[in-house]
Amino acid sequence: MFFPAVPPAPLPARPLIDVIIPAYNEEQSIGRVLAEIPFSLVREVIVVDNNSSDHTGEVARRGGATVLRELRPGYGHACLRGIAHCFARPQSEQAHIIVFLDGDYSDYPEEMPDLVAPILRGEADMVIGSRALGQREAGSMLPQQVFGNWLATSLLRMLYGARFTDLGPFRAIRTEALQQIGMQDQTYGWTVEMQLKAARLKLRSVEVPVRYRRRIGVSKVSGTVKGTLGAGYKILWTIFKYAGK
Repeated sequence: MFFPAVPPAPLPARPLIDVIIPAYNEEQSIGRVLAEIPFSLVREVIVVDNNSSDHTGEVARRGGATVLRELRPGYGHACLRGIAHCFARPQSEQAHIIVFLDGDYSDYPEEMPDLVAPILRGEADMVIGSRALGQREAGSMLPQQVFGNWLATSLLRMLYGARFTDLGPFRAIRTEALQQIGMQDQTYGWTVEMQLKAARLKLRSVEVPVRYRRRIGVSKVSGTVKGTLGAGYKILWTIFKYAGK
């Protein structure tokens, strides 16, 4: 059973913002991602090394990030490890906003001020960076990704009344809203779980256009047939799992 979210507390004048970046074998890209994060805006950048076999963790540490190691494979596992780190702080030191982005250099970290702006203005509890509304570099999203996003967001609208255009990984959420959502997915259903639960809780969710470019390296999901089919199945399974509850 889902209940509406409680009214959010006002944010302080200088809210604390933490960033979580799940990363698996991203030693070629993670340094560039960290170099473009507006560190003046954030308190801590947490890179969760998802059992990489390369030097992702070492590069991230040199780039100024807190590096955590998550041995269990899966995007959701890595994100949950980062969240646990954030939530382990004393209540007085909890971040007010948590930002998620990928470590493959497909997102534009310098757009983070635009991403968190609706939350800072008190207009939103969660903001999704929409690649569908923004500018995409040619080849940055494969046809199966475009179709999968359309199908998933259409089902979210039909089943949950949630009006999204994308399941983009670049997103920001108030910490208290993330706590209310209670994320559980450990793999490919992570992004859609957050969005559908936000809709069920009647959180204020908005989208802002973001740019998107071809990632560095080969995608572990869309770059393989197994990854594409696995992600598609898990996203659909997650959408229907919560329908009618």
